[in-house]
Amino acid sequence: MLEIGLGHYLTVAAILFTLGILGIFINRKNVVIILMSIELMLLAVNINLVSFSVYLGDLVGQAFALFVLTVAAAEAAVGLAILVVYFRNRGNIGVEDINLMKG
Repeated sequence: MLEIGLGHYLTVAAILFTLGILGIFINRKNVVIILMSIELMLLAVNINLVSFSVYLGDLVGQAFALFVLTVAAAEAAVGLAILVVYFRNRGNIGVEDINLMKG
């Protein structure tokens, strides 16, 4: 019977993190996809924190994972609120127009 070990979790986390980075670099036009890619990267970090926490028998990694989840939720809420306000004012949410918000 195959046992799932630390290496399997780290491989899944590395794949998720790579997909998040590729999502940011390949698609620079859509802000929603960029936010989703950042969330995917944070999920990969959480998988690493929890897997190392279980492997070492320490709860600190799981506590940090909860903090990362709260920061990710706040980031998503604030980011989407900014996008809604920006869409109401401009009519589109293109990345190339967002630097007009300066000032």
